[in-house]
Amino acid sequence: MKSARKSSSSRVGRVYRFSLFVSGATPKSARAITNIKSICEKHLGGKYKIEVIDVYQQPERLSSDQVVAVPTLVKQSPLPVRKFIGDLSDTHRVVNGLGVEKR
Repeated sequence: MKSARKSSSSRVGRVYRFSLFVSGATPKSARAITNIKSICEKHLGGKYKIEVIDVYQQPERLSSDQVVAVPTLVKQSPLPVRKFIGDLSDTHRVVNGLGVEKR
């Protein structure tokens, strides 16, 4: 029973960390930014941090984070790491893949 309480309480306090790789100010990149912010607000409240990485300004991050296409969302934490390619417009797929519960 202690482990059940511990995992439940750890879920409550966890902060989701995301890296969103975009290519400049393209419409698809802008949609990805808008979509992940909307998903996070709806499902995570204030318990998230999003780092937006423009691959034109930081191309070295592509290889260090093993990103092969943009836009790409990388869920850094909590583990496991997950990656989503595209503008994140399929909200249901993204929410299910991230394992976040609706608030």
